[in-house]
Amino acid sequence: MAQATGAQVEVEIVVGKDQAQMWDLITDVARIGEWSPECAGAAWLDGGTPLPGAAFQGRNEFGGGFTSTVTCVVTEAEHPAVFEWVVLDDSKDPANPGSIWRYELLPGDVPGQTRVRHRFTHGTGATGLSEGMKENPDQAGAILAERLDKLRKHMTVTIEGMAAA
Repeated sequence: MAQATGAQVEVEIVVGKDQAQMWDLITDVARIGEWSPECAGAAWLDGGTPLPGAAFQGRNEFGGGFTSTVTCVVTEAEHPAVFEWVVLDDSKDPANPGSIWRYELLPGDVPGQTRVRHRFTHGTGATGLSEGMKENPDQAGAILAERLDKLRKHMTVTIEGMAAA
């Protein structure tokens, strides 16, 4: 059976905004719903500072009426180059997250451009994906492949939307 833990998707896109502009967009979690096909919105829980240890809550819509609300904790924030957070599962243990999301912002080939690298890694915690795979072991590989493909598409749309903002 395929395993969700460690499964990863990464997209890299060069955009016509500088690193500081992209940093401001990426760390403005209240705006993510403007660009993401899946995340309907988010809000800082502790004052809105993108620093390690800060938390925010996100609301996701997956289609078919299924929604989820998750708590996220920033694990790395290096202005204007890296922003990373974990999505907590029901255990609320940041060392055992459901997923890890990371943005790396690198200078583009010309001034005013940024190479945006966005990565999703499935963590060791429980998620809808890992539960769905466990409940359907004969289809686990296909379930994982479909989810990773959808994430790749959604991550690309989100970055493109930010770049157009």
